[in-house]
Amino acid sequence: QGGRRRGGGGGRDEERRAPRAGREAVQQRGVQVRPDGPGAGQGALPRGQLLPVAQLSFGGHAVQDEPAAATAFRGFGGPQGMVVTEHIMDHLAVACDISGDRLRRENMYTLDDATPFGMRFGAPFTGKWNVPSMWDRLASSLDVPARRAAAAEFNGRNRWKKRGVSFLPTKFGIAFTAKFMNQGGALVHLYTDGTVLVSHGGTEMGQGLHTKVCQVAAQAFGVPLGDVYVDDSSTDKVANTMPSAASMSTDLYGMATLDACRQILKRLRPVRDSLPPGATMKEVAMKAFFERVDMSAHGFFAVDDDRCGYDWLKEKPEGYPDDLPENSWKGHPFNYFTQGVALAEVEVDVLTGDHRVTFAEVLVDVGSSINPAIDIGQIEGAFVQGMGWSTIEEVIYADDDHAWIRPRARVFTTGPGTYKIPAFNDVPETFNVSLLEDADNPFAVHSSKAIGEPPFFLGCGVFFAIKDAVAAARRSRGEDDGGGYFEFRLPATSERIRMACGDEISTECIGVAGASSFQPKGSF
Repeated sequence: QGGRRRGGGGGRDEERRAPRAGREAVQQRGVQVRPDGPGAGQGALPRGQLLPVAQLSFGGHAVQDEPAAATAFRGFGGPQGMVVTEHIMDHLAVACDISGDRLRRENMYTLDDATPFGMRFGAPFTGKWNVPSMWDRLASSLDVPARRAAAAEFNGRNRWKKRGVSFLPTKFGIAFTAKFMNQGGALVHLYTDGTVLVSHGGTEMGQGLHTKVCQVAAQAFGVPLGDVYVDDSSTDKVANTMPSAASMSTDLYGMATLDACRQILKRLRPVRDSLPPGATMKEVAMKAFFERVDMSAHGFFAVDDDRCGYDWLKEKPEGYPDDLPENSWKGHPFNYFTQGVALAEVEVDVLTGDHRVTFAEVLVDVGSSINPAIDIGQIEGAFVQGMGWSTIEEVIYADDDHAWIRPRARVFTTGPGTYKIPAFNDVPETFNVSLLEDADNPFAVHSSKAIGEPPFFLGCGVFFAIKDAVAAARRSRGEDDGGGYFEFRLPATSERIRMACGDEISTECIGVAGASSFQPKGSF
């Protein structure tokens, strides 16, 4: 759509912008009761992604059906909402006959914009808004237009191999959408030998939570990291704990640990002042013990009331200022945004539908990282996991399209023989991950940012790169399907890739009438 937009114009007279968007989503609940409200909400809130729209209408419904209920996955509805938005962007780019990169860049939020759920950008609201500058940085350093030109040149020389490129941004809101869950506790003991024991309410599952909590305590007390220990999570130490989810664990338990450490340090201040400068923590703790100073503390942290919680049903109060964003009276669903940009390049085998990821470059704003090694590992893992989810991890149920599976509603893809996850050979052949420098975050412990879920969506860039390669294959055979847009469903399995390429072999198998819109029913 043509038109002007307010703010951040930079002298541009005309840009493309989506004036309104609408979506209706159905969430499969299964036979059991689960927390579908927050899940549906998490799927709705990111649907704006980086695209300001004048009007956004979204309806979500959780339905009870026959299959066994499944648990929440990394992102809890967020990546699904973002994928919907990027599909819309792809379709708009084709309909407007402009570059998808240009459409995304010219429609990114500015500091004058607000999200459909009423959140504004900038230091007082969600912290620094870095996505536009991160996009420009990668676009320049990687020379994205040249990479697209190289892919087009390769595609012109090769009939059965096609390359595709995707360049995607993301923002991922950090907080539990259920307000009461944004709380956490920790119990800290300082011993007379200068060692520290921490118990907190989070669950370590390989994401490095215990390590980061140890670092917070070590820095607070000024002791080596090796002198800090974390006890097993247990409700006899820290009661009424929350799930380790929503990427919030370090934010909650790091801050709770810091609170407990500060309580102990406040009690130790007179003792330290009585000792010579440079006294070790062991010396301070030993003297405090003989002076009967309590060296245990329970710490607690809760996100500020005005920075979490969103009431979908709340009506606009009388007298609410008209200059504030629409829906801002409903609350503040996220404390801040973790932001990122990624470029992915793939090569597709048109004859088999196989693909390989030749290159991936990821840049993520994680604030002032507490542990860069852990954060980079989390980004790498999330990218590969998102890549697998959007390409090879297909879930198949016994339904009308798969009547040969018995009994009805049984999950067919239940093991490694039918459900494929990425392996060593699936990792991008060139895989570069960087953390944004000088990106403080005033809303979390030590200016850090959550890292668990946000990079997951960036792995979906592989899906959109595959779609770009398939589009090249279709163009080379005249299968442009009305201007170039075609339906390409996620995940991009080898069957879907193969049958979407639109060559004479797939057309003969499908039949001319349905070749342009055919969708395989699964990998068997």
